Parts: sequence; structure tokens; C-alpha cells
Amino acid sequence: MQNIYKQNLDKNTANFTPLSPLTFIERTAYIYPQRTAVIHGQRRYTWLETFTRARCLASALVAHGIVEGDTVAAMLNNTPEMVECHFGVPVTGAVLHAFNTRLDAETVAFMLEHGEARVLITDREYSATVKKALAKVQRPILIIDVDDPEYSGAGERLGSIDYEQFLAGGDPDYPWQGPDDEWNAISLNYTSGTTGNPKGVVYHHRGVYLNALSNIVSWGMEPHSVYLWTLPMFHCNGWCFVWTMAANAGTNVCLRRVDAKLIFDAIREHGVTHYCGAPIVHSLMANAPPALRAGITQKLSGLIAAAPPPEAVIEQMANIGVDLTHVYGLTETYGPAAVCAKHGDWADQPLARQVELNARQGVRYHAQEAITVLDPSDMQPVPWDGETMGEIMFRGNLVMKGYLKNQKATEESFAGGWYHTGDLAVMNPDGYVKIKDRSKDVIISGGENISSIEVEDVLYRHPAVIAAAVVATPDEKWGEVPCAFLELREGATVSEEEIIEFCRQNMARFKVPKRVIFNPLPRTSTGKIQKYVLRQQANSTAAISSS
Repeated sequence: MQNIYKQNLDKNTANFTPLSPLTFIERTAYIYPQRTAVIHGQRRYTWLETFTRARCLASALVAHGIVEGDTVAAMLNNTPEMVECHFGVPVTGAVLHAFNTRLDAETVAFMLEHGEARVLITDREYSATVKKALAKVQRPILIIDVDDPEYSGAGERLGSIDYEQFLAGGDPDYPWQGPDDEWNAISLNYTSGTTGNPKGVVYHHRGVYLNALSNIVSWGMEPHSVYLWTLPMFHCNGWCFVWTMAANAGTNVCLRRVDAKLIFDAIREHGVTHYCGAPIVHSLMANAPPALRAGITQKLSGLIAAAPPPEAVIEQMANIGVDLTHVYGLTETYGPAAVCAKHGDWADQPLARQVELNARQGVRYHAQEAITVLDPSDMQPVPWDGETMGEIMFRGNLVMKGYLKNQKATEESFAGGWYHTGDLAVMNPDGYVKIKDRSKDVIISGGENISSIEVEDVLYRHPAVIAAAVVATPDEKWGEVPCAFLELREGATVSEEEIIEFCRQNMARFKVPKRVIFNPLPRTSTGKIQKYVLRQQANSTAAISSS
């Protein structure tokens, strides 16, 4: 008998198509053309309309010279335009770079240059920051302005054409097809990591396709779910949920800003069934006045991620009837790539034990090959004893292509055939991962990564500062916030308020230290600052101030 692998059974157009999330919207627009795809204020778009608008966007981009491999950037809120960009940009072969709208002008300029954006689609709200950034960029960039009717604040148009005019010049019948190679880049997302310069994380079509479907399966989303955008679409492309909702044939309920009243009003009015967010979003909901939650009778499911969620938040959400699921991942893993998969008998446990079980980072997503905890010194698994710490590592399709223009960092992150997260954790006896600490000094505040080194670099610019160290300190609202420890030059005097104001002038506001402590910095015999000592001090003073 001849080995089956020796048969002439090759890939061809009949039996193989490169995986791409672009197929999701085409399928849904074909089957459910009149289902509501997007709700934003007074605007409503069906799936056919959203598909058509994405085709017009693609056509107009191509007409303006966009080709495969180009970068198209977007500085947008959670609006219909951002949804359309996630389909209209990659179908041209271009790569979507969704900007964090909280960034300062200097960082925006760096990313525009590093990512080599040829087009920037930008909301009027961010015109001041974008205008400053563009002044630092040496290359021509086509600016397309978005004037959202839901925004009534200040701002100006920066380009010669607005988004609706741009779409009007496109072809609604633009050919819709995925990439020739599923390994092709689909999006670019920047992460601070532990360095001052952000690193560009590149996603491919295959990974996005698989993670979008994993979101449905691993969370157990019903078809035609109604999803509220409390999570920024710029954050890991909304954890791939922009593409997930197209596959789900559900409804995107856009939310321009996170506000407790707006959240509960949208849940009530539109019958929201699902939402995602960092612990701060859930804390905001849990602590909202009961009157805001009145009249909500449907089952409401939430995903929580970012820093390990406080157990108190998980308990609070359970008390108000939200079915909360903890997921874990990084920008480098397309957002969630692990889930604290629940067992039926957990519900029989006392609430405190349920909270403890549900607070873990869990097990791999359906489309991820593996999550494990290894000793980074020899790449061997740690014992499943819930005590021995190692580093969380991922392997599989839900891991980035690599870092843009940074081969060294890419190779280091993939050493030994695993993606190194830098998060320290234990493996519980049931095979569930639990984070204990971070080997990196990243501060996760409200779901956003803050590089301690980046903040320190700014502090060192102050003429009174001779040494600086920044660590995370607990915060009831944001989960973690930066706390700065400073040594001053001899004879120099400066107040905490002056330091904070200096930081506000030189970095994005969410990165500004919330507390500043002046004292000598503890050092090792070789002069290295002992950040673990500072973390203990920050935690103890935070506990005292909150008591």
C-alpha cells in the first residue's frame, strides 16, 4: 500500500484559500444584508452598507496610490469609520495602523515616521496633537478628516478632503478579495514594552482570522450578539473584535467615550449582550448608582483583561449580575490568547473561591497552540505546584509576525521557540496559569501599557532631578498608576505639583505619575536601583493613604 502522503494531493484553488478575516464581512453582507451592523448615535448602517462603504474606502485609497505593503494610519475613536478601516484598508493589501488616541505629539510623529504611513485618517478631536506631530514629519502624508456628528468639541480640519467626500469618490463594486498569502501583514500596533521607543507589532491575516473566531468559541458568543465598544478599537485592533463581530453577524454599538451613564443607556436601549474592557471599565460599572442599571434584564457577558484584575472587581461584577470571564494576552498575541475557561462545578463554590478561580490567566485560546510557564534559564516547565515561578510563554498562530524594523527584539522575544511575555507566573495543579509578578517594569494603567523607562527619561530632563525611578502603585480607579521616586540635585528644590505639571507638558497625560516621592534611591552594590524595594514602598504608602 502506498503511503498517503506520497499521493499527488496538492493544494489548488478548489481546496485551499489563504485565511483572512476579510471573508467575514463579505459572507455576512451576502447572508444578512439588512441586519444592523453598526450603531453610533443617530447613525445606523446595515452589513451591506458597511461592506459597501469599506469597498468605497478601498477603491479611493487605491486611486490615491496606495499599494500592497503601504501603511494607512487612523487616529479615530470607536466610530463607524474605524470599523470600515479594518476592512477597507487591508483589502487593498495595505496595513492598518490604528493609533492610540491618548498619545502625545512626539510619539505620534515617531510612529508616523517609523511605520511610514502614507495616509492618515484622523478625527477632528485630535487635530491639535496631530498638527504638532505632522510638523515633525518629513514625508508627505495624505490627511483625511473625520467629522463625527457625535463630537461637538474643539478641533480643526487638517487635510483637503473629509472622509465622506473620500468615500464618495470610491467604487462601491470594488473587487473584494483576500491576500495571496495569509502570512501577509494586516495591521500594525505599537507597544511601549520596557523601552522609551515604542515597538511596532505586526499582525498577519491568518492570526487575525483565527483569533477573531477564537473570541466567539472561547467566549461562547451566540450568533448575532450585540457588542458594546467599551474597549478602544485601537487597542490590539479591539482584541480583534472588529473582525469577530463581522463573523458573528452581530451588531457593533459604538461608544465614543467611556462613561457609566452612556454605557448603561446603550446596554438598555440596544439590548447589548457582550462587552470587553480593562478592570477600570468594570469598576466604573460596578460602582455606578443602582438607578443607572435599572431596567436591564438581558444576560450581559463581559471580558476582563489588562493587569490581573482585582478580585474585588470580579466579585462586584458578579453581584450586579454580569457574567465575567477573565482573558489574558498581550499586543504581541493579538490581544487575548488565553482564557480562564470556567467549569460547571465552580458555581457551587463559595463566592470567594469562585473569585479566586476566575482571577487566573487560565489556559490557551482555541486557536492558540500553547501557553505554559517555563524557567527562562533552561526553558524547562516549572512544577505544577502553584508556587514555583517562571515566565509565561506562548506558542502558536496567535503570536505576532515580529517587531517592525527591530530584528534583535524579535529574535529575543522568540528565543527557544516560544514567545517570551516577561510576565512571571505559577502553574496551578489543574494546569491553569496565574500571574504573580512582572519581570518587566511595565505599568498597566486602565488597560494601557506605560513604559517606566519612558517616564523616567522625561523626569531626568527636569533640571532639579539627578536620579529617577518609576514603579507601579495600586489605584482603585485605574488598577495601577505610575509612582515616581526622585533624588534631587544638591541645593535644588521642587514640589510634587511642579514635577507633575512638568510631566504633563512632556508626555501623554495617562503616563504622568500620580504620586512623586523625594528620597534617596536604594541601590545594589553595583549601583543598580532596586525597584522591588520601591514597589514595596509605593504599595505601603498607597495602603496607608487609602486607610
